[in-house]
Amino acid sequence: MSHTATESDSTPHIPTFLELCAGWHKAAENIEHFNRLLTTDAKIAQTPKELIWTLNKAKLYRYAPVVPKEEQKRIPLLMVFAIMNRPHVLDLRPGHSYAEFMLRHGYDLYLLDWGAPGPEDKNITFDDYTLEYLPRVIRKLKSVSGSDEFSMLGWCLGALISTMYSALRPDDGLKNLILLTAPLDFSDKTQGGFTRWSSNPAFNPDTIAEKFGNVPPEMIDTGAKMLKPIENYFGSYTMLWDNIENPGTVEAWHAMNTWVRDIIPMAGATYRQLINDFYKENRLIKGTMKLRGELVDLKRLKANLLNVIADADHITPPCQSEGIMDLVGSEDKQIFNVRGGHIGIMAGRGAEKNTWPHIESWLAARSD
Repeated sequence: MSHTATESDSTPHIPTFLELCAGWHKAAENIEHFNRLLTTDAKIAQTPKELIWTLNKAKLYRYAPVVPKEEQKRIPLLMVFAIMNRPHVLDLRPGHSYAEFMLRHGYDLYLLDWGAPGPEDKNITFDDYTLEYLPRVIRKLKSVSGSDEFSMLGWCLGALISTMYSALRPDDGLKNLILLTAPLDFSDKTQGGFTRWSSNPAFNPDTIAEKFGNVPPEMIDTGAKMLKPIENYFGSYTMLWDNIENPGTVEAWHAMNTWVRDIIPMAGATYRQLINDFYKENRLIKGTMKLRGELVDLKRLKANLLNVIADADHITPPCQSEGIMDLVGSEDKQIFNVRGGHIGIMAGRGAEKNTWPHIESWLAARSD
């Protein structure tokens, strides 16, 4: 017998008072949860490690191995992050940590944390980071690991420092160099918001450094966020609200937001160099960059090179990383293009399935 629609079948359901109360209660719980996520810190950077060296604010850590000695790679790996962010993004949360991933693959793993400069550090320059701090870090790494050779992974301004060190000290044992979103070539003034802003004659980094000493982290953070204001100021929070009942998404967002909010200043003298010598004058690519009187000649860089570039990077557009491939002296050099942005290629959802395995396989073939 077929069913004949009745008037009651088409009548919309009217929520009862108890159903309305339940809905209001759930919404209130979600709002409270949302606010708590915005104002609290997640536990990040939890992979066990030991502090083995310090200089001023900088610290060198060695991660505790997780595989037997006989299964470890012969050549240790040093990770060098940017100077205006904490390096915790390399070890964001358990189950989604690049450090954890590399330890499982048998690497003797080290992390350089530059630390947060104080007012007394306003005159620190790239010269100091490249030729004072990094050589001391590497001497300690060699002593602890017992290896005369090492690999180095530099990310963002950490990649810039690693590149200059590699060219200035090509015979210091560096076998493999991995660059992530490396800001090196500023010849194209139309690409990247920072490049466009800094090329404006009215933009004077000397005035900023003189006024503040160290450049306030809020100024750097706001500048980065204004490159994608809608996404950074609205989109991120809209995404969180839309997924507020999805524990996996919420956990990932909370960890990333904890890292993003932990901003640090940049030494004033370093900031002057960054804008004047690199963004404005492009000295590294032109072959005129000098650190402590030494010319940084990229042809002297001879380590095996993997250059990882994010195709949607608005902080370091691909054009700022690609040109170095024709200038370095490395015989073994490759570009790896990844879908994603400046941070997402290493910390986004696809990183552990795409970026991490590619880096690891490339490095493994050159670490024995």
